[in-house]
Amino acid sequence: MRAICFAPLLTTAALAALVSAPVAAETLRDALLQAYKTNPTLNGARADLRATDENVPIARANGLPQVTLQSAYQENVLIASNNFASPLRQVTAQAQTTLPIYSGGQVRNSVNAAKTRVDAGRDSLRRTESDLFTAVVGAYMDVIRDEAIVSLNQQNVKVLEVNLQASKDRFQVGDLTRTDVAQSEARLALARSQLQSAQARLISSRESYVRLVGSAPGSLAPPPDLPNLPLNPDVAVEVALHDNPALLASRKQADAAGFDEKAALGQRLPKLQLFAGTSYYNYLDSLRVSGFGVQQSGNAAQGGVQLSIPLYQGGRPSAQIRQARDRRTQAIEGVTEAERGVVAQTRSAYAVWQSSLDVIQSSVVTVNADKLSLEGVRAENSVGNRTILEILNAEQELLNAQVQLVTAKRDAYVAGFALLAAMGHAEARDLGLDGGALYDPVQHYNRVHTQLSDWADGNSPGPASTGTTTTKAQNATVDASHQPTLDATVDTGAPNPAQAQKPKG
Repeated sequence: MRAICFAPLLTTAALAALVSAPVAAETLRDALLQAYKTNPTLNGARADLRATDENVPIARANGLPQVTLQSAYQENVLIASNNFASPLRQVTAQAQTTLPIYSGGQVRNSVNAAKTRVDAGRDSLRRTESDLFTAVVGAYMDVIRDEAIVSLNQQNVKVLEVNLQASKDRFQVGDLTRTDVAQSEARLALARSQLQSAQARLISSRESYVRLVGSAPGSLAPPPDLPNLPLNPDVAVEVALHDNPALLASRKQADAAGFDEKAALGQRLPKLQLFAGTSYYNYLDSLRVSGFGVQQSGNAAQGGVQLSIPLYQGGRPSAQIRQARDRRTQAIEGVTEAERGVVAQTRSAYAVWQSSLDVIQSSVVTVNADKLSLEGVRAENSVGNRTILEILNAEQELLNAQVQLVTAKRDAYVAGFALLAAMGHAEARDLGLDGGALYDPVQHYNRVHTQLSDWADGNSPGPASTGTTTTKAQNATVDASHQPTLDATVDTGAPNPAQAQKPKG
């Protein structure tokens, strides 16, 4: 599969839509890039991976030399009367160095487990990126959809307001009945309630956008086409099983659990280490006995090899080995679970994507048919063959079809992106987010995995994301796009068929 890069992959239709959009329109790429830099979920996952990196030097430290220094000052407050060899006070100091030579493979396997979990953590970070981008795409398309739906409903309300006033005027002259007016009033009330619901959904979608991206949505440009979508679900599953980050992470977690088991087995093996030490004492001229080679101060040094062979440890090694094996079994089952999830997610995303494309085609046909139907009903109303209610019904059917079309376009795009995410092809490098250097988790690992200093504490914690407390509360204001089919007045001023069919006199 080729990498996804929004900028050069716009089709002619998408490019035309972008050209017709406002100059200052915010693009999907802008939203993804801002979320990539400022989203707290993603920045928190990066910090978690950096913490996972530290497990490598922590595990390696068990195989490196350990140096300790101890010192003490002691006052002997009470000394037995017959103890002339005890000083009144003393200062002591000891330095000890140990170097593990063999530890039953525990250090090596612990380091390998830590390294493998770092790799798994990188895949988990990829999954977090992918999940975030999928959510941002959904929020972006939700705003576009809900703005269009609010615009459609606003125009519908305007049309019905004009119609109601015309119906009242015609009722005053006796051309319509009170029933016709009531029908217009009821349909206007329904349209206003639909508008209010649509506005509430738009506000909610904009607030979700703020939560994910970190700023309020501006004038959103139409999104570019999604490239490299699979031809069938089998191809999608094949790619997902190879590239899905969640599945890759679970496989590496299972490998790490295998190293944990080997490390647990090493607890029953002998351990060998070198040691060396030196000590110093000073009685500060407080030793009451002199002569016989006794000195007020002195030092000593020692070194050697220590072999430790465990014979019985209370059953702890066996318990820890069983525990490690059960956890490895759990990790292996986790791989199977992840595979099932990836297969189901990929197939479901493909099905939703295809279904949404079919709905788009059907909705286009429906919208065109409803437009023609509305024009016909209006024309027939002009000659008295259709009632006001029939025009209102035709208008509502067209509105419903337009809303369904807008919703289907949103669903198809989001499902297509979710399909790419399930296939493992919806991350920062895939999307060409080159507005500055991308986050590279390897840099931190290279800096710390061989760190030997006990004083390299790193940077103090602090937020890397932006807050949204200063963002204004979102509203439902939209720039209504021109919809000619909704601009015409429903009431054409023609005689009502019910009235026209009344006997005269």
